[in-house]
Amino acid sequence: MNIDSFVARRHELARRMQHGVAVIATAPEKLRNRDTHYGFRPDSYFHHLTGFDEPEAVLVVIAGASPRSVLFCRERDELREIWDGYRMGPERAKAQLGVDEAFPISQFETKLAELIANQQQLYYMTGSDAAWDARMMSVLNTVRAQARAGVSAPAILSDVSVFLDDMRLIKDADEIAIMQRAADISAEAHKRAMRTTQPGRYEYEIEAELLYEFRRQGSQAPAYGSIVASGAGACVLHYVSNNRQMQDGELLLIDAGCELDGYASDITRTFPVNGVFSPAQRDVYQLVLDAQSAAIATLRPGAKFIDDHDVAVRVLTQGLIDLGLLSDTLDQAIESGSYKRYYMHRTGHWLGRDVHDAGSYRGRPKADSFETEEWCTLEAGMVLTVEPGLYIRPADDIPKHFWNIGVRIEDDALITPDGCRILSHAAPKTISDIENLMAETHHAN
Repeated sequence: MNIDSFVARRHELARRMQHGVAVIATAPEKLRNRDTHYGFRPDSYFHHLTGFDEPEAVLVVIAGASPRSVLFCRERDELREIWDGYRMGPERAKAQLGVDEAFPISQFETKLAELIANQQQLYYMTGSDAAWDARMMSVLNTVRAQARAGVSAPAILSDVSVFLDDMRLIKDADEIAIMQRAADISAEAHKRAMRTTQPGRYEYEIEAELLYEFRRQGSQAPAYGSIVASGAGACVLHYVSNNRQMQDGELLLIDAGCELDGYASDITRTFPVNGVFSPAQRDVYQLVLDAQSAAIATLRPGAKFIDDHDVAVRVLTQGLIDLGLLSDTLDQAIESGSYKRYYMHRTGHWLGRDVHDAGSYRGRPKADSFETEEWCTLEAGMVLTVEPGLYIRPADDIPKHFWNIGVRIEDDALITPDGCRILSHAAPKTISDIENLMAETHHAN
């Protein structure tokens, strides 16, 4: 991504702040066991403003008539670079990241006390980490101790994520291009999974196919733990075991997406292990697909975030009545919530740097009150998932041919000026497309 994009975001943050100082730290490194760390991933807020991938770094943004940004990072260290690899160092940071100043991370507390002296307001991720809160309080107390010398400390502490969440909701052209590529990679991984699935294989074998395709095409990691759930597992929303042997006649639900250059994709596909839907599986699957199509049709600027969910619920509920799985009328089932026995989650969430991305689902405050609009209004540049589903567990009042049918279909939708674009369109999802793709592979084998 172009360095100018990060510079512009820092300037936009300063503009929204108007005055004061914002402090945004990257994520800490975490031990996995003894002296082995988990793979490092920078904090999403920090990376959104810097593009900097190294640990032990903090960004400071000073608002005002002449806004500026200051980066604190690790110094160059020849010995550590032999062991762990390249370090940018403060000297290179100014040119490579476009910050106004850069200092060693060892000087952070001392320099920050200077930067916040005589400022009215301090912004940081309040309450997100007890150790970080304590660190900020320590710096504040250092400044407060200088009161007799005429130095004042910020009197107002605010959460900087309020600004950053709103900024991250609207994706720019560079972000959209990355997210489209991430969705394309994930779509290819789902196609690979369909081609390699057959009775007798284990769920983890299919997970391995997904991970292989992610990495083969340049993704750095999965965006979240992949769900590869067959049979009854498909009715568990956050199934993570991925260790079961798949059986003939079952469905396989895969919820998996890659992360590319800090941005997530999120796709779910459900398909028969043997390549052919049974009549009951076909009926439930087509119902979920119809609900998703109806939900996608609502996505446009000016629509409310909840609109696609409301439409999906009506389609799913009527379908459940038609299948004999609900006995109420449509309005009764929606009012009572009886449909939630089979559909218990929302139809989507924001998508971006995080798979459940930053941003409020409620609207901005009304001009004449402290209340907010009930639901956020969609705008061009927003990205959200559309993921209706049905999960039918065994029960005495449910015909056996419906038992353990779990279906979810999820796509990534970009709101455009005149509607929406499905970023994940390349992943097959019609019954005929899925069966034809799997038939080609099974016949070849």
